Amino acid sequence: MRPRFLYALFLAFSLAAQQPDAVIDITEEQRDPRIAVPDIRGPAAAAAAVDEFNDELWEALEASGRLDMVAKSFYPRTAPRKPEDLQVDADRLPDDPGARGLWLLGWADVPVQARYLAYGLIDRVNDRLRLSGYVSDVTQESRAASFVFGKRYYAAVSEAGARGMAFDFSRDILRNLGLGTGLAGSRIYYVRRDEGSSFKELWAMDYDGSNKRKLTNYDNLCLTPAVSPDGRRIAFTTYVEGLPKIYVHSLETGRRLTFYNQETSLNTTPAFTPDGRSVAFASSVSGTSQIYMTDLDGGNLRRVSYSRSIDVHPAINPKTGRQIAFVSGASGTPQVYVMDIDGVNRRRLSGGGGDAVQPAWDPAGERIVFSWTRGYEIGNYNIFLVDVATGKYTQLTHSAGRNEHPYFAPSGTHIVFSSDRLGGAGTQIWTMRADGTQLKQLTSRGVNESPVWALQ
Repeated sequence: MRPRFLYALFLAFSLAAQQPDAVIDITEEQRDPRIAVPDIRGPAAAAAAVDEFNDELWEALEASGRLDMVAKSFYPRTAPRKPEDLQVDADRLPDDPGARGLWLLGWADVPVQARYLAYGLIDRVNDRLRLSGYVSDVTQESRAASFVFGKRYYAAVSEAGARGMAFDFSRDILRNLGLGTGLAGSRIYYVRRDEGSSFKELWAMDYDGSNKRKLTNYDNLCLTPAVSPDGRRIAFTTYVEGLPKIYVHSLETGRRLTFYNQETSLNTTPAFTPDGRSVAFASSVSGTSQIYMTDLDGGNLRRVSYSRSIDVHPAINPKTGRQIAFVSGASGTPQVYVMDIDGVNRRRLSGGGGDAVQPAWDPAGERIVFSWTRGYEIGNYNIFLVDVATGKYTQLTHSAGRNEHPYFAPSGTHIVFSSDRLGGAGTQIWTMRADGTQLKQLTSRGVNESPVWALQ
């Protein structure tokens, strides 16, 4: 068959409504502790880098979706630079709220009403920026009891260095508050077709849509990216040699790595195992597309699925490594199934009706997100979440264009996906909270699709 026909057939199938009855149970205190994050001062000679740090720190904490960021308009006029600056004597508390910045109660009381305060000082040491960053629980009655953590960070005197330092501080803030790692420092890999081009190449960008860069230059079709758990490799499907094959590149050097492809009409939709030692993918080496596993170089082929239907798009449980979600046509239309890593205990997760495709696990290995046309006209996909243990669904998008290729952030708090919800703007990359709220558009030029989210 011609490559273009195979490509169209593959997209129509593997890339090709029930109301929610399950919700994510997160208490208000767990999800939204209030935090004040006043600008941290630094040397005037590095003003641009300091400004970049403060902007990125705020954005990284806000984007985590785990904190209630108190607006800076409520803050006192000054802020502490180190824990020793904080005062606890309520008898000396100024009447003017704007003058209470050195008091714990000044941040806990109205108008700020924060639980936590992130603060510190940036200085320059040996031609490097040094951040002394701290977090205090301002609801405590003593300075010692209020101290959550403190740490020093170093970076180059540049906006890029300051950005990385802000990411590191934000991750430590979230970890020390028991809120995971956030999004800062993670990266989204995706497929892009530029306007006027028929080629699709792989691109990468930061979690917030910044720092976009092109990864491949094959002038061909590069599809279905997958990133290894250590962030060092990216595998994908390409038509460079005519028939669809799997290529693997180093994300450190950009060079192509060895991967042996079976001599057949279709090798596609790669996925790494959690230990990074094996690759699962769909291949037609047995005649009909089935799920296979190989070593990292494509050797030691072993078949996983044995069915009379087309099986594609494997996704391996990132927590246990013992289950594979995949798409199969066994029930007539493409549906999401799950089976053990050895191919046994095969069962359908999607409820049938419409097309259910593109499964991806959450980092905890408990839920799967996928695209489904059930209840909608053919081709109008929406994103659903299913609890693997209970089989209960949650619908995350509702009648706003075609929403596809969902994928969880490493933090588990957000989902990235592609959507043409803006009509004339074409298909673009979006993120949202894992409950379907707080949508954010990340791309705007060309056609962008098939995003995956990984740690750097």
